[in-house]
Amino acid sequence: YIPPQIRKAQETLDDKKREELGRLKKMVNGLINRLSEPNLSSISGQMEELYMANSRKDMNDTLTDILMNACVTAVAMPARLMMEHVLLVSILHHNVGIEVGAHFLEAVVKKFDELCKSDAEGKECENLLALIAHLYNFHVVHCLLIFDILKKLVSTFTEKEIELILFLLKNVGFSLRKDDALALKELITEAQRKASTAEKKFQDQTRVRFMLETMLALRNNDMRKIPGYDPEPVERLRKLQRALVHSSGSGKDTQLRVSLESLLSADQVGRWWIVGSSWSGAPMISDTKNQAQQKLHVGKVSSKIMELARKLRMNTDIRRSIFCVLMTSEDFMDAFEKLLK
Repeated sequence: YIPPQIRKAQETLDDKKREELGRLKKMVNGLINRLSEPNLSSISGQMEELYMANSRKDMNDTLTDILMNACVTAVAMPARLMMEHVLLVSILHHNVGIEVGAHFLEAVVKKFDELCKSDAEGKECENLLALIAHLYNFHVVHCLLIFDILKKLVSTFTEKEIELILFLLKNVGFSLRKDDALALKELITEAQRKASTAEKKFQDQTRVRFMLETMLALRNNDMRKIPGYDPEPVERLRKLQRALVHSSGSGKDTQLRVSLESLLSADQVGRWWIVGSSWSGAPMISDTKNQAQQKLHVGKVSSKIMELARKLRMNTDIRRSIFCVLMTSEDFMDAFEKLLK
């Protein structure tokens, strides 16, 4: 039961909070709507000020919602627009704290996984994949996640997945080759094996052939073989990123080295990649070690003492342990040390 006066106070507090969040959303929305390459510097500065003035959680939630609404649509988004939005996240990730990028990445990956499982007709999957690719391009996330997504797509291997593999390789293929050539080679081998077994399944073989040609071009470091590949826009924005990031550690040391599985099960196992993130789940480390230790101490004492403990109704391991320690100690110092153990 909540008394009326406390209920009223909570309601006014909720209204006040809602109003504050509405005002914050309006401000962030205004900044995101004006976002472009020339004014990125001033907008990222204003966003940092908002982060300093408001709670991190409110800012992360608001920014993620607005960016998801802006970038994840049923039609394909222009690549330049995507890059500018992700670059803003990257600058905040490096200047404000890694929880900014981590929060956005988790929302994007969960949405991507959800849409991959459903048979959505629109271009939402491509848009989400573009966001993940550019988060990798601007050093927010490690190549480990990209390889996880590619492995997942190769293991499913339908027409939709082939399009997504092509899309991802076109965006980040050469960066992946630079970061981990061996993993890319293994992925290409797996894709070739899948393509040979699934030949009868597809009516249109040209896309599969085109995907394999693209992968071979990547392996041989042949940029000319990939149609529409242009690294220049990403390079130009990376230069801008280096200019706008305050700390010297703008490179790969702030990258989130997190796997796809960890991101999808974050609610069950906690977010270990964010320093100091709270978690309300069950304890990760089980108590079996402690139980074993307790039983060990009990096992060392004579059966006479154990019988005495049973008569005096010491019915739990810990009670029995304490009783046995007290009964078998030589003096008070010995008892103290054994009890500490």
